[in-house]
Amino acid sequence: MSSIQSKSNKKDKQPGRAEIRFLEAFERLKVGKAELLPKGTLVTQNNVAKEAGVNPSALRRSRYPDLVDKIQSWIDENKDNSSQQSTRQKSLAKTAKNRSLKQQLDDIKMQNDIALSKLMEAERMIIELTLENQRLKSRLPAIEATKMP
Repeated sequence: MSSIQSKSNKKDKQPGRAEIRFLEAFERLKVGKAELLPKGTLVTQNNVAKEAGVNPSALRRSRYPDLVDKIQSWIDENKDNSSQQSTRQKSLAKTAKNRSLKQQLDDIKMQNDIALSKLMEAERMIIELTLENQRLKSRLPAIEATKMP
């Protein structure tokens, strides 16, 4: 019967002091107000342990499965959050965005060049047709004179 009680005690178990320290450290990291680590440090399982002031190997899934699951699920939910990106990730994202903008600029320049080329061709054609129209109009009186007799 004592084994049944111990099993139910594990389910109803209150967090120990170490787990409370981990939870507090986790909450501080989530809001970006770390005390031991630099402000704005990313939330990772190792950083939670470091912020709690213990060796990262102390925060194991085998010891604190619920806490580790909570940390991992928060990380997964917030991985796209810019505050959760490392400096390198932010730099890579900025580079990709700049590259994308540069590509867009190059595409627009190419479209502009094509449009300008078509415009110049149309203007050349207008001039050519205008000259031909004038040439034909100048011949018109001579043609009409030959038809009259």
